[in-house]
Amino acid sequence: MKRDVSGALFERAQRVIVAGVNSPVRAFRAVGGVPPFIARARGSRLFDEDGNEFIDYVGSWGPAILGHADPQVIAAVQSALTNGLSFGAPTALEVEFAELVTSMVPSIELMRCVSSGTEATMSAIRVARGFTGRDVLIKFEGCYHGHADHLLVKAGSGAATFGEPDSAGVPASVARLTLTLPYNDIGALERAFTDSPGVIAAVIVEPVVGNMGCVPPIAGFLEAIIALCKRDGAVSIFDEVMTGFRLSRAGAQGHYGLHPDLTALGKIAGGGMPLAIYGGRRDIMSKVAPLGPVYQAGTLSGNPSAVTAGLATLSRLDAALYAKLESLGARLEAGLTEAAAKANAELCVQRVGSMLTPFFTRGPVRNWNDSAKQDKERFVRFHRSLLEQGIYWPASQYEAAFISVAHSEADIDRTVAAAAEALK
Repeated sequence: MKRDVSGALFERAQRVIVAGVNSPVRAFRAVGGVPPFIARARGSRLFDEDGNEFIDYVGSWGPAILGHADPQVIAAVQSALTNGLSFGAPTALEVEFAELVTSMVPSIELMRCVSSGTEATMSAIRVARGFTGRDVLIKFEGCYHGHADHLLVKAGSGAATFGEPDSAGVPASVARLTLTLPYNDIGALERAFTDSPGVIAAVIVEPVVGNMGCVPPIAGFLEAIIALCKRDGAVSIFDEVMTGFRLSRAGAQGHYGLHPDLTALGKIAGGGMPLAIYGGRRDIMSKVAPLGPVYQAGTLSGNPSAVTAGLATLSRLDAALYAKLESLGARLEAGLTEAAAKANAELCVQRVGSMLTPFFTRGPVRNWNDSAKQDKERFVRFHRSLLEQGIYWPASQYEAAFISVAHSEADIDRTVAAAAEALK
């Protein structure tokens, strides 16, 4: 497979862009080699600058639920662009979009548009703190909620620990306001509330984790978050930037039949454009300026072309679409599991709907410690083999893969055959 043009572009990029990329995983540091520079995409396929074609399981890290360059979405955005790129003023499109989102996600009574998932989670946490008058945040190890200072923290394994900065430039005083617990550990969560009554402002969680690989919640875990927050007067926040509209029309909370206090949405919400949402209970969201004292603003928030892409995408998400995604996901899960068994490879495949991860460990994977036990070198070989066979898989063992409705059964079967070869 040719890499000449991508290699030359990567060399040029590293002279003017940090590590040659505008988001870290794209640099392929975890798997080595030259990242393909993508020229165009359509349906389930990516095409790089060297003319190579790939079946894509990254999907722009989740947004491409309809596949790439969906004709209806492209046509809608093109039409919107002819009216202007940005106004910095209210539009009818924003109202229509908000009405659609709140009809799809019942827990969201009032919402705000922003431009990125990081903005959405950061704003939701600020609102929770403003509403409760408290400072302490609980998050879970292995869950990623964007790069705001108070979220870039780490903790000791298996125990509740006030955070130490996980990134240079994050003040220790800020990190210490974040309490990090093991994901799926109901007992640790209960102890945190018992030990710090009336102190915790919010608990934020990926209801199905995608940032340490696909890790579903154990029975009762999400319910415990909501119940303990309600009992203590804290705010429950579901970070559904990844799972929102992917696992159901109402995201993971719809999939599991739950109603968190606040929700952050992104990725699919913008149909591939820079757009995200935070929203939830009316009494909490009424604290946001100009209704209340919690300030948040953004010049490009609710950008008309982004909102148009979101409308064109969300309006297509029906029962038939989710049934197809489930069928394709089950086919890929079964195929990978069978391929691993035939190769006598230690592989645990975990899936929720159209999110999936093959973990190179015995499994099941229930938290960060489990995920960190993976055979990283085996994953690197697996990834390189898939790429050479025309399969574009996430370039990190800690990232979930995504399926779109543009994928076909033939795509899935070809991927399984490539995985069988990679596992030899």
